[in-house]
Amino acid sequence: MGKVFLDMAMSLDGFVSGPNNEDSGLHDWYFAPSGNASIVIDELVHGIGAMILGKRVFGDVPEGWDTPYKVPHFVITHTAQKRVERDGMSFNFIHDGIESALAQAKAAAGEKAICIAGGASTAQQFLRAGLIDEIQIHLVSVLLGGGLRLFDGLEVTKLERTRVLESPGVTHLQFVRTRS
Repeated sequence: MGKVFLDMAMSLDGFVSGPNNEDSGLHDWYFAPSGNASIVIDELVHGIGAMILGKRVFGDVPEGWDTPYKVPHFVITHTAQKRVERDGMSFNFIHDGIESALAQAKAAAGEKAICIAGGASTAQQFLRAGLIDEIQIHLVSVLLGGGLRLFDGLEVTKLERTRVLESPGVTHLQFVRTRS
């Protein structure tokens, strides 16, 4: 069974989106990679077997999705919706909780990793439930001064840093949860 990991870009002051829910350049490193960013992207594209994300991150329709992740996507939502297939991807709408989404993602991913790809609320739910094995943060060299924080309202969680890779404008940090 593959690991379950959180993967998010975050500003130096802890925000995953700006004051008006805008990206504010947090993902520029991904769309114009240089340095070690290419290594990180390659690992993500080839190592993920399924993705889980919240409905707000997903949006309204998959037509707007242009992603290299040709894996099953599990979208956590409050209302039942029909599965959507597009360009080698399936979008499965899960309305019966994060545990159900994770069980279905694990079945789909096989031995590959399951990526919790956002947003902050979805990530916080998985962290609170203790369902995340690793955290990968792409710490972007920007201060947003406001917006949506990734780690608000969480209990103390001990982590062990396992990797630091630098790229222009972003530092890629990887942590594992220490189980005590």
